[in-house]
Amino acid sequence: MGFTQQQEALVNSSWESFKQNPSYSVFFYTIILEKAPAAKGMFSFLKDSAGVVDSPKLQAHAEQVFGMVRDSAIQLRTTGEIVLKDGTLGAIHIQKGVVDPHFVVVKEALLKTIKEASGDKWSEELSIAWEVAYDGLATAIKKAMS
Repeated sequence: MGFTQQQEALVNSSWESFKQNPSYSVFFYTIILEKAPAAKGMFSFLKDSAGVVDSPKLQAHAEQVFGMVRDSAIQLRTTGEIVLKDGTLGAIHIQKGVVDPHFVVVKEALLKTIKEASGDKWSEELSIAWEVAYDGLATAIKKAMS
């Protein structure tokens, strides 16, 4: 079964909830660094700070990550596959030293952040929709890295 219109709607609505509160971006990176403290140096906007400090670059990067997952949901529903819009993503991830376990950490942080942003709208179905979209995006990035 392919990605459904309902799954896309769930991702879209929770994406909007995420965007409405900038503190979710800080929450997202805080979870990443709790799970993988060494990843701090991979993010230019974090490596010279004492912790996760809100900044325009942090906000932009978080919005980009969540936006790419949302775009992946749309692509999965409309075409059944994910094509990266940014051809440099593979090279950037290689340059930063990203390896498979990092994708797992980001996925966990993404799901926890969406759960927080969704509040009482959180459901297993919503989680699965984000997981499928993220997994598709991660697979596309990994393919671009090889």
